[in-house]
Amino acid sequence: MSYNNNGNAVAAADPLPGKKTKLQSSRSWVSIVATGESETLDVDKYAIMHRVQIHARDLRILDPNLSYPSTILGRERAVVLNLEHIKAIITADEVLLRDPSDENVIPVLKELERRLPSSAANNDADAAEEDDSPFEFRALEVFLEAICSFLAARTTELETAAYPALDELTSKISSRNLDRVRKLKSAMTRLTARVQKVRDELEQLLDDDDDMADLYLSRKLSSASSASSSPNCYLTSPTIGSKISRASRASLATARGDENDVEELEMLLEAYFMQIDSTLNRLTTLREYIDDTEDYINIQLDNHRNQLIQLELVLSSGTVCSAFYSLVAGIFGMNIPYTWNDNHGYMFKYVVILTGAICVILFTFIMSHARYKGLVGS
Repeated sequence: MSYNNNGNAVAAADPLPGKKTKLQSSRSWVSIVATGESETLDVDKYAIMHRVQIHARDLRILDPNLSYPSTILGRERAVVLNLEHIKAIITADEVLLRDPSDENVIPVLKELERRLPSSAANNDADAAEEDDSPFEFRALEVFLEAICSFLAARTTELETAAYPALDELTSKISSRNLDRVRKLKSAMTRLTARVQKVRDELEQLLDDDDDMADLYLSRKLSSASSASSSPNCYLTSPTIGSKISRASRASLATARGDENDVEELEMLLEAYFMQIDSTLNRLTTLREYIDDTEDYINIQLDNHRNQLIQLELVLSSGTVCSAFYSLVAGIFGMNIPYTWNDNHGYMFKYVVILTGAICVILFTFIMSHARYKGLVGS
């Protein structure tokens, strides 16, 4: 609080309005229930932790300011999901999605609102038979489909830009084309790492049945409710109580047997694992194509380098022959008086012709020897 010249109180301006707005937007969540209705929530992390009953370390995975790999964690009453831009918490009856105003999250939110009430809000029996999966599996399927489609679209864009650039580089090696391919290769490396993280997370889930069983939130909720209601069975007579007790133990044993049945989730994860693996294979093929192009460019550069070396050999041989010619000219050009130079002017032309012939013969001999040794091409 500050005061002006008249003594009136003036509210102090926020020194960092942009940071405050960013902090408030980072707290933004949207809740989607089984009926498809959504509600925007502007709460802090403690309210979210109390709402879905998870620890702070699990919620920290969804912090956009921290760098965490793609993760799907099954907890007692929630599934914490961090897949690229999709950061969500799935419970047995609602989905909490972070940053709903993000341009990549908006299509996911619309798809959740469209697909979640398919069997919960509709009374059509056929629709219920088509999708009788638990609520958490329907939400998980929407997220997996969205992230697989997103990464596949990024891969398609990269392929569309990379293959013509590589073909252009093979036809014309220039600094511009080389820099363009370098940037595409860097983008491919980053995208491959992102796809690999999602694939590894799905593979890790498929390899561990206990982790997959932790994602059955509805089944755990029904088992907990059955266990909590079982003590009421002993309020009757001993005979009836023993019969009900045996039936209760049998039902609990069946429930425990069902806890090991993860076939439905395994089929769901396998479908999207194959899709993300196909995307990774496309990136691997693109990387191999880039490596082949680099090998081809290196072969071309080596060929040009060899041609320059051959040219240097020819020029060096010519220089040696010219040096011999210059040596003879230098000897006869010295200003030293000697008697045999008198009355022998006709010898000039013979000296010039003979020296030139020796230089030509010497050059021919050097080149023939180099060609015989394979130092120059035929």
